[in-house]
Amino acid sequence: MEAKPASTDSNVDSAIEALEQQLSMLWRRARSNSYKVARRVHPDMEPAAYGLLVILQREGSMRLTDIAASIGVGKPSVSRQIAMLEQLGLVQKEADPLDGRAQAISLTPAGTHQLVTAQTARKQAFHQLMEDWDVSDLTQLGNLIAQLNSTYTKDNW
Repeated sequence: MEAKPASTDSNVDSAIEALEQQLSMLWRRARSNSYKVARRVHPDMEPAAYGLLVILQREGSMRLTDIAASIGVGKPSVSRQIAMLEQLGLVQKEADPLDGRAQAISLTPAGTHQLVTAQTARKQAFHQLMEDWDVSDLTQLGNLIAQLNSTYTKDNW
């Protein structure tokens, strides 16, 4: 499917400009919140590592190469994050039962506990932040963000 040519309609341009401004503000706030959530997991944890913990929580034990592939980041970058998480006692490496040469990475019990604690606090914060929102608006926002995320996977950049 070919990309549609950019519209010259000024209404579309204005809507995209407003969207870009709002997304920029949302991303800045999300980065700030990611920093806070990461600190709830462990005071020395980098915000980028939070996503790795969530992947391990969802998928269970994984190889480093599989983690890197799942987030589209190079293996050296993920390796540094995993080493830091291991030093903090949040993840552990074990010999992969399917291939003794590889290592399987998983959450430690402490890592699981700290992650769940941070997720619970984050969920409570969202409840408080959006307590006046109608459920249908929350659902619609979630659907629109999912649609936007799906659009990003089309590699339009």
